[in-house]
Amino acid sequence: MGLIGKSRAARKRRGPFAELAWGRGGRYNAGEAARKPVEILHYPHPILRKKGAIIREITPEVADRAREMLELMYEAKGVGLAAPQVGWSVQLCVMNPAPEDPSREIVCVNPVITDTEGEEVADEGCLSFPDVRGNISRFLKLTCRWYDLQGRRTEAVAEGLLARMFQHEIDHLNGRLIIDRMTPASRLSVRGRLKDLERECRAPSRSPVR
Repeated sequence: MGLIGKSRAARKRRGPFAELAWGRGGRYNAGEAARKPVEILHYPHPILRKKGAIIREITPEVADRAREMLELMYEAKGVGLAAPQVGWSVQLCVMNPAPEDPSREIVCVNPVITDTEGEEVADEGCLSFPDVRGNISRFLKLTCRWYDLQGRRTEAVAEGLLARMFQHEIDHLNGRLIIDRMTPASRLSVRGRLKDLERECRAPSRSPVR
């Protein structure tokens, strides 16, 4: 659907996801990850701490996975979801600040925050941290650049809730979680719940780490 930073010849020679494969050559295969059942991973799953790989080529598989993520986000009553949260360690996230309006869906490939302004502390939660909320300081206004699913470079200025959403999801793409940014008081207040999640992860009934 779109090629980022590679020529057509390179695309044909190396094939889809060539820059993302974990195979015999030690590369991460995003195509294989995209075929796994989609589910939201919970803290403390180790993938949540990994920095996602840059996406070099936007293929139909990438678009399909983004659509699955949007559907899962809606089912979970969320407004944003990052690829690492579904076990896909790449730089992609989906968002919708108004879930009742599909026209406001945003799919960001390789997003980068450029300019920031102001600061605001507000309550925040995360789909990977069920029943965990806390106060987090975020930039009030920012400029973000990314590629859409057609490979077009996009830039937007966001403020308020949307600015917070960009920061939250991009944190996920870099292995940073809400507990890393919580105020000390909030972190203390959720300590017991975090221990519960850690125990659930270690329980024998839990699926093995992929």
